Amino acid sequence: MSSPTEVCEVPWATEQLGLMFTHVSSNTGMTIPDLVMPGLRRNLRRAHLLVSTVLGKHVPTDPSVVIAAGDRLGDQVAAVLGPEADPVVLGFAETATGLGHCVAARLNARCYLHSTRRDVPEIGTFAGFEEGHSHATSHQLQPTSAELFANDHPLVLVDDEISTGATAVDAIRALHEHSPRRRYVIASLVDMRAQDHRDAVDDVAAELGVQIDSVSLAEGYTVLPDGLVESVDALPDSVFNVVGARTGTVERADINWPAAVPEGGRHGFLREDTEEFDAAIGSAAATLGERLDPRRPVIVVGSEELMYLPLRIAEVMSTSGYRVRFQTTTRSPAYVLDQAGYPLRRGFRFTAPENGEDQPRFVYNAQWSDEDPVVVVVIDTAADTDRLTARGGLLDVLSASGTDVLLAVVSGADPRSLRAARVGASA
Repeated sequence: MSSPTEVCEVPWATEQLGLMFTHVSSNTGMTIPDLVMPGLRRNLRRAHLLVSTVLGKHVPTDPSVVIAAGDRLGDQVAAVLGPEADPVVLGFAETATGLGHCVAARLNARCYLHSTRRDVPEIGTFAGFEEGHSHATSHQLQPTSAELFANDHPLVLVDDEISTGATAVDAIRALHEHSPRRRYVIASLVDMRAQDHRDAVDDVAAELGVQIDSVSLAEGYTVLPDGLVESVDALPDSVFNVVGARTGTVERADINWPAAVPEGGRHGFLREDTEEFDAAIGSAAATLGERLDPRRPVIVVGSEELMYLPLRIAEVMSTSGYRVRFQTTTRSPAYVLDQAGYPLRRGFRFTAPENGEDQPRFVYNAQWSDEDPVVVVVIDTAADTDRLTARGGLLDVLSASGTDVLLAVVSGADPRSLRAARVGASA
């Protein structure tokens, strides 16, 4: 089976169905075809999917490429805001939690927060907003304290793609109601908005009396052929959870994470957390390195919103000499087809590991060209349940395909410890 990112002059969904992502402009030297490939899904509201080549979500990606894309986007934000801005950054769950953190790190932001779909009652919800076209629409903001976002510093909202801008506008409205500020920046890898969508953002800025800038690595538009929903429905059903000639092995490695160091941006990540976070990443990578054969390729798979921590582990392993790719699981159901030029060549559907979650989860591709990689699955304690190891769980479906799996369980920060450590802290 070939790599999903193999060179192909015309993407399969363009050639067969007429779905196109067209480039318009860029001041980064990157084009829309460099950044996204056309994918499909069986969804009456939206049958197309922008599959990023630089995000590390659906497609296994070199971690240095993922971080470089975040750095470039951060540089675009910095060019708009200027050197004295000192912004706070918000990333959108689930897809942009890691990208948002990369942008925040590049900006040395005073605070990074990502929205979440996981309810943590002991923290509570500061604000919320909706995402209209998504399969999981509700976003919650759960910083350890409202003070982390209660300021007038510029707010940078980061997403992997902007199709209409509606989600960003809903977030701006919700946050502006709690903590009014004068300036916002919407940052995305690709901006696919039509002019009326751009005008709508300008109207909201005028209504609120604020400045809203937009930056991206490339701008373009989507060409949707007539009858795309029906065309996708007419395709053969996707084949999920292929079974291999052998059953892969499953091993476990426990990663002890400092209780007062955030493992990501779910409850807020302050610039003061960076040094201890980096040290913990180095320790985690060393622990995993002791369990892996350096001659064998590795795919590090993060778990849904847990993107930045496994990305950074993958980066450290790569600089230590391992051949590494990075991607994550997702809530997003997509159409899978093993055809050259189509980015979702293989798919796994599995039971959500978190207790109380009913909708299935997915991971796509999880392959390395014609080689046999080890898949390192990185999860936090909320996902470390019997559902993870049961029949139909992630470990079961991966190992059934013949994949060898190393499960890395990160103990994670205790939200109450974070809150106690931040008493009086303000962004």
